[in-house]
Amino acid sequence: MISESKQIRVRIAPSPTGNLHIGTARSALFNYLFARHNEGKFILRIEDTDLERSDPKFEKDIIESLEWLGLEWDEFYRQSERLETYAKYLEKLLNEGLVYRCFCSEEELEKERQERVDGGLPQIYSGKCRNLSEAEIKKNLSEGKKSIFRFKSPNKKVIFKDLIRGDVEFDSALIGDFSIAKDLVAPLYNFAVVIDDFEMKISHVIRGEDHISNTPKQILLQEALNFTQPKYVHLPLILGPDRSKMSKRHGSTSVAEYRKEGYLPEAVVNFMAFLGWNPGLPAKIYKENLGGREKEIYSIKELIKDFSLDKVQKGGAIFNIQRLNYLNGVYIRKKSLDELAELCQPYLSGADKQTVIKAVSLYQERLKKLSEITELTDFFFQDALEYDKELLKWKDMSNTEIGDTLDKLYKILCDVKDNEWTKENLEKILMPEAEKVKDRGRLLWPLRVALTGKKASAGPFEVAEVLGKEKTLDRIKQARAL
Repeated sequence: MISESKQIRVRIAPSPTGNLHIGTARSALFNYLFARHNEGKFILRIEDTDLERSDPKFEKDIIESLEWLGLEWDEFYRQSERLETYAKYLEKLLNEGLVYRCFCSEEELEKERQERVDGGLPQIYSGKCRNLSEAEIKKNLSEGKKSIFRFKSPNKKVIFKDLIRGDVEFDSALIGDFSIAKDLVAPLYNFAVVIDDFEMKISHVIRGEDHISNTPKQILLQEALNFTQPKYVHLPLILGPDRSKMSKRHGSTSVAEYRKEGYLPEAVVNFMAFLGWNPGLPAKIYKENLGGREKEIYSIKELIKDFSLDKVQKGGAIFNIQRLNYLNGVYIRKKSLDELAELCQPYLSGADKQTVIKAVSLYQERLKKLSEITELTDFFFQDALEYDKELLKWKDMSNTEIGDTLDKLYKILCDVKDNEWTKENLEKILMPEAEKVKDRGRLLWPLRVALTGKKASAGPFEVAEVLGKEKTLDRIKQARAL
């Protein structure tokens, strides 16, 4: 059992260089659940020291996406507002001789890397500038040579305990002297994150396993600065169906894209929670109700209650879009018609709310995501439909038979009173007529296509009720004119 301290402080630290990735969102969720489960603090830290790549629009996206998911943070920081703090610690390391200026150009470093590759050696910095004299440093600076700051990596084994993977060991000889700042006010990732985690009293660093290689560098810096070491938890990567790292070729990768496509935040949260975590079967609570099946629908409150790090898996988590679609459909069906209509309204621009409610009512059971409502119900909001006349044919119907059928439908429906224009009454009137021709599709198929212009749709009686008498008759006339 993993010991979870009462003084829990965790963080999610995205860089505003792109929209919030689903992988970062999953890490944010696990941090949030861990903090709330342990009555701790969840911190949002925007890591924007890379001024060339950082963009306020991406910070806005990160904040809005986390808010949409319902992951409320307790404290907020920007690294760009903490540059003086990083400079203070950098000067300390400089004064103690633990950091040095490196004047090697990109061309020199690339040549050095290639030589090491050719020689089968680790691709680390040679330490060429490690022992420059004060005179050499001053000369280089006076000549305007560009430099960066490198940390003098001690020769030792770095061992840390990952709360999922157990002991992890690195040899610092394979790390070399790594860069920690471009200049006194431009810290690089590994340096800034160590300072922030210490000053913000982060107890647990919960992040993707792609950060494991950064951990020994951060531990070396912590030791040099006499910082306490947080507990590390490296989450399994999210993988595509082909078990490669999740990328654009597997579909959408940002939270904003899933939101735009019409996924509900509660469904996305429920889905992400099971990407690398599984609560197991709490038999005493669920066995009778679920017949021994695993519980799959979790509210955020239930996730907070059941979440623990010792149930996070080591292996990669497969991103299954069918699973997300299924969960989203479940949450869509939980919505009231008014709620769902309001959520669908942006996808049906210009449509009046009452018609939207009626249209949505026909498709709530089959919707997997909100954006589907546009294609499913667009015919309700069009004056004229465009489709191939051949679509009106049921099996071997001739054009003459189609025309006669549409004429018959028009005549019957003209006689229906306005106050009797209901799905039930229309079905009561038309079904006997459909039975007379022995193959009811010969009457009902042309009607449904005339009303919707689609090969697949809700039933013709339900559609006719929503369209109303006038529009239904007009659609039949349009079909007859094809």
